[in-house]
Amino acid sequence: MALRIYNTLSGQKEEFQPIEEGEVKMYVCGPTVYDSSHIGHARSVIFFDVVYRYLKGLGLDVTYVRNFTDIDDKIINRAEQLGITAKAVADKYIDEFHRDMDALHVNRPDLAPKATEHIDDIVALIERLIDKGKAYPVEGDVYFRVNSFEGYGKLSGRKLEDMEAGARIDVDDRKENPFDFALWKTQKPGEPAWKSPWGMGRPGWHIECSAMSSRLLGETIDIHGGGKDLIFPHHENEIAQSEAAYEVPFVKYWMHNGFVNINAEKMSKSLGNTTMIKDVLKTYHPEAARLFLLSNHYRSPIDYNEQAMKEAAGNLDKLYTLMRRVSDEFGNLSILRLQSFNNKFGHLFREFCAGMEDDFNSARGTAALFEALRATNRAIDEMTDESAFESKIEIDGLMVDLFKMAHILGILNENPYEYFDAKKEKAGVDETRVEALIQERKEARQDKNFQRADDIRGELTAMGVAIEDGAGGTTWKMME
Repeated sequence: MALRIYNTLSGQKEEFQPIEEGEVKMYVCGPTVYDSSHIGHARSVIFFDVVYRYLKGLGLDVTYVRNFTDIDDKIINRAEQLGITAKAVADKYIDEFHRDMDALHVNRPDLAPKATEHIDDIVALIERLIDKGKAYPVEGDVYFRVNSFEGYGKLSGRKLEDMEAGARIDVDDRKENPFDFALWKTQKPGEPAWKSPWGMGRPGWHIECSAMSSRLLGETIDIHGGGKDLIFPHHENEIAQSEAAYEVPFVKYWMHNGFVNINAEKMSKSLGNTTMIKDVLKTYHPEAARLFLLSNHYRSPIDYNEQAMKEAAGNLDKLYTLMRRVSDEFGNLSILRLQSFNNKFGHLFREFCAGMEDDFNSARGTAALFEALRATNRAIDEMTDESAFESKIEIDGLMVDLFKMAHILGILNENPYEYFDAKKEKAGVDETRVEALIQERKEARQDKNFQRADDIRGELTAMGVAIEDGAGGTTWKMME
C-alpha cells in the first residue's frame, strides 16, 4: 500500500513521498495560550498525534514540531484582566495544555518551541524580507508587502483583487495595501517587548511559525498542519513570507482538520458553547474522547453531543471488557502487547492500514478495530475443547492486530481490571451489593419469579449498572 494524503495546496490526494528518504519533517500549529484548551484543540492535536504514531509505525524517522504562541494581543489582554504578566498567563495555560494532552495520551512532540524563545530568528527573517523588498518598516512596525509575492492566495484559493478588507484584516492607512500584514509590532505602553532594528516591539502572529519552522526543520518541510480556520490568513501568510525569504517551496503537503460543532451548532464563545477539555474529562474517560474524535474522517466536521460521547464510552467499555475476558481466559495480555510491536500482523490490521493509507481515514481504521473485537469474542464463544489449540492461535493473532491498532489510535493504555475498578469507584458503587443482587436475580429467574428478576434489573439500572446475560453467566459494567 502507498500512503496518500489530501493536500490542501493541490486540492487532491497525493502519494506521500518524503523529501528525504526515510525522514519526515512535520510542523503543526499549536495553541495561543491565553485560555484553557477546548475540544476543537483536542481534535487537531489528537489527529496529528495519530499521524505521528502511524508515520513512526511505518519506520520513518519523524521530527515533529508543535509550537506555542506565547505572546499575542489575547494573552496581553488576559494578563491585564488578571493583573499578572503576559508570561505568567502563557506559562499557566501551557502547563494546563500539557496536563490535558497527557491525560488524553497524546505523545509530546519532539520539539515544542515558544515564540518568545525565537525572537532573534524572527528578527533575522524580517530583516531578510526587508532586504529583498518583500517587507517595509513604518513607524516601528514592519509589514509584509503582499503584492510582492506572486503566489499569494494559492493555498486558500483567494485572489487579492476579489477580497475586501474584512474583520480579520487590520485597516491601517500606513499600509501600502490593506492586506499587508504585520511582521513586527511596535511596543504599546505597558506591553512586553524585545529589541529590534525598528525599536522595541514584538512579533506578529504569522512570522513566528515561519521562523521556528525554518530554524528547527529547514527551509522546506514535508507536512504542515492545523485546523481549517488557519488556512487563511495564517497559513497563507506563512507561505508568502517563507517562500519570499528563501525562494524555495515552504511545505510539500498541507493538512487541515475540520471543526468540532457542539450539538449541531458552531462552537464559539459568542454562543457560549465552548466546551473545554478539562470539563469533558470530568465526565468521560480520556480514551472515550479519543475514540469519539477519531470516529469521523479528520477533514469532515464532527458533532460533539452527549449521545455521541456515551456511544464512544460504551465502545471503549467493550474493548476493555474484551481485554479482561482474554486475560481471564488466557492470562497473557502482556505477551500479546509485546507481540503487537513486531512485524507480525493479520488481515484486520491490513484493513486498518488500508484506511490509514487512504488519507488517514480513522473512521475506517476504527471499523477494523471493532471488527477485531467482534471476531475475538466470536472465537472465544465458539472455542471447544477439541478446537482449543487452533482457537488460541486465532485469538492471539486477532489480539495482536487489535493492540497494534489501539497503539496507533492511542487507546487501551490501561490495565482492564484497574479501568473497571476506577469506573466503579467514580460511580460510588458497592461491588459486593451488585454481586449479591445479580445472584438474587439468578435465583429469582430459576424460581420463575420473573417480576422480581425485572425489579432487580431496574434497581441495578438505577445504580448505574448495566447487566448482560450470556453463556458464561451474567456480567455487569458501569453505565456512562
